[in-house]
Amino acid sequence: MPTTLTFFPVGNGDMTLIKFGDGVATTLMIDVNIRQDADDPNGDAHDVARDLRERLKRDDKGRPYVDAFLLSHPDEDHCRGITRHFHLGPLDEYPDDDEDDQDKRIVIREIWSSPIVFRRKKKDSPNLCPDAEAFAKEARRRVSVNRKQAFIVGEGDRILILGEDVEGKTDDLGSILIKVDERFSRINGKESSYFSGLLLAPLEVKDEESEEDSLAKNRSSTIINFTLAADASTPDGANFVTGGDAEVFIWNRLWEHYESEAEALSYDLLQAPHHCSWHSLSHDSWSDDGEDAEVDEGARNALSQARDGAIIVASCNPIEDDDNDPPCIRAKREYQDILKDGSGDFYCTGDDPNSTLVFTVTADGIQPPSKKESGSKAAAVISSARTPMPHGAS
Repeated sequence: MPTTLTFFPVGNGDMTLIKFGDGVATTLMIDVNIRQDADDPNGDAHDVARDLRERLKRDDKGRPYVDAFLLSHPDEDHCRGITRHFHLGPLDEYPDDDEDDQDKRIVIREIWSSPIVFRRKKKDSPNLCPDAEAFAKEARRRVSVNRKQAFIVGEGDRILILGEDVEGKTDDLGSILIKVDERFSRINGKESSYFSGLLLAPLEVKDEESEEDSLAKNRSSTIINFTLAADASTPDGANFVTGGDAEVFIWNRLWEHYESEAEALSYDLLQAPHHCSWHSLSHDSWSDDGEDAEVDEGARNALSQARDGAIIVASCNPIEDDDNDPPCIRAKREYQDILKDGSGDFYCTGDDPNSTLVFTVTADGIQPPSKKESGSKAAAVISSARTPMPHGAS
């Protein structure tokens, strides 16, 4: 079974499932946005909760589960529905064993969370939504259990902390702490030969208050460049970059840091940050400045490290030629321009809101969705040649 990446149609929001091609089909969930309408049998939204459950395995007690859940940042459109559809709390308090399968909450065997991202979010917007508060509470519970049990814990208590927190608050979390610039391949307590992840952000804590303010206001998010195996003999089948809602200041700083080793930012598949927002590419307002808005060169360079045949996916509403942002038509044009020299392709989950987009990692690169899966594009294999676009391409 090959590694697959499924992007669910959730409007302006993120909800992505990676299913690794190992023998047990290990799963990593990245964000969730299950709108109330999607839970309503009479609603118009695609039933992404049911769609997700159909893609998950069950444990020996019949409980659906993901091996790990990464919350990129605590905005509502990245965690909406988590308390309705996922179990938060110790496994011995799981409440749904007597429920029908479709009503059982999904077990999260391991959480991937970043306390500094939460801290920056609360600095910029003090009130978290209820789902984000519940996730943060569960993350704190798991950290506490790990500390008490010398980091020897089982499924349902596992956690990885992504990025260091302020004032040494994470200094004693050595075995569960992943630092920025560190590469890791552990998921649910086990090493995997089917992926490795390079943690690019959250950017490290800054002493300058103005710098921290800018990080908070630019939607600090976890950014990871995943190297995904196609099979046991092809460990570097494709690179996938996911970056939540990170905006222009953050991408600019990433380029400053990685310009001399730009391969760290290269990708075969990129999830367009912040739902194809112009604010990931520019300090200017699209609605105010229109075509006079200027692209930030550093941010664009960071997002331009597309390999030949690369794909960019925007998880957002349909992208119209209007003043909306996100999604923004000008951002879409920039991404298409980034891809054109390498014969890449651009997808939007909103183009067919009743279908998922499923990409397959093969020894030849990323295989796009078939026409049946995406409702729009025919199947073809796109090569993942290891040649990034020129740094200053425009």
